[in-house]
Amino acid sequence: MDVVLQTPDYVYIFELKLDGTAREALQQIEDKQYAAPFLNDPRKVIKVGANFSSEHRYMEEWEIKE
Repeated sequence: MDVVLQTPDYVYIFELKLDGTAREALQQIEDKQYAAPFLNDPRKVIKVGANFSSEHRYMEEWEIKE
């Protein structure tokens, strides 16, 4: 996982891609079980896949899975 952000109520797991897709990023979170350490955590886990474009130099797309 690229980034984990923990707040009192939520755990955000971010996977970032360069010239890929947000869906690929979310699939990697699932395939590699990045959320497993938080299974018994009472906070809500939010998974975020994001793709950045090297051509346009910004975030092109993102998807969220709760």
